[in-house]
Amino acid sequence: MTTPLPFDLPKPDIAAWRTGNTGTEGVWQFDSGQPGRQVLITALIHGNELCGAWALKGLLEAGLRPQQGRLTLAFCNLAAFDRFDAANHDASRFVDEDLNRQWSPERLQAGGTQERRRAAALLPFVAQADWLLDLHSMHEPAAPLLLTGMQARNLALARELRSPEHVVVDPGHKDGVRMRDYGRFGELGADGSDNGTRSLLVECGFHGHLESRVVAQDLCVRFLQAAGTLDAPTLARLLPGWRQADAPQQWALDVTGPVVASSEKFRFVLPYRGLEVIAQAGTVIGWNDAEPVTTPYDDCVLVMPSTRQAKAGVTVVRFARRRKL
Repeated sequence: MTTPLPFDLPKPDIAAWRTGNTGTEGVWQFDSGQPGRQVLITALIHGNELCGAWALKGLLEAGLRPQQGRLTLAFCNLAAFDRFDAANHDASRFVDEDLNRQWSPERLQAGGTQERRRAAALLPFVAQADWLLDLHSMHEPAAPLLLTGMQARNLALARELRSPEHVVVDPGHKDGVRMRDYGRFGELGADGSDNGTRSLLVECGFHGHLESRVVAQDLCVRFLQAAGTLDAPTLARLLPGWRQADAPQQWALDVTGPVVASSEKFRFVLPYRGLEVIAQAGTVIGWNDAEPVTTPYDDCVLVMPSTRQAKAGVTVVRFARRRKL
């Protein structure tokens, strides 16, 4: 069994915010009464990803209210969060199955697990949202990543946000649909144009690093300003110190494919941390049981390598090409 990494980020006390104000546990919604976008920020899709919970707690404690449109804040997998133990944090990722693989009609309607029931409860808020920011963190220590999916409009928003440095353009996972790609978020308009939605998933760094909370807070401010939910002076007044410096350069990482484990025995040949650029095609980077795993092209970037959740069918790394954004 893989030894858990040191966990410095404390578990936030969200008891005061647990009930919500919508009739759905953990979900808060504020309507400005003015025209504008319906904006949703989500945290705790995985119970051990605390940075987003800290950010939502901070937004609520600051008394944040939208100047236009409607703002929804959702603590998602509370059942998994309740099981959190810093000494064994991987065990509280979910209760029965990954909540971020349940966002297809057939799974949402099937029920039967804690995560599918919770996804169904959250669905009305996801379905009504125009813009979504989904706050996550990583199994391994690594630089933050913004995951846009395949929609050009999301990549354009990533460029407008000007942070973080690395932006992953990826089609999602074969083992289930993520919230970021649900419904309108994964579609074009009727004529093939921009349908007005935006959906981003941010990986804020390692679960237990204090810096992950700083990244989550920074992205919340940037996202709310870009959405027009609040203006920059108001955000600066209510959330002093949350906005960080812009990335000096942003890179798009175009994912070309995943490496899927054949079993829990998958291993890498080196302790990769992510964003390594492997110069030569055909370089062996790992072993999938007895089969070597090699890079498919020159200058191949490794995206989020990790064996902490390795088992048959789980993605352990993705290959990508890098370009300036």
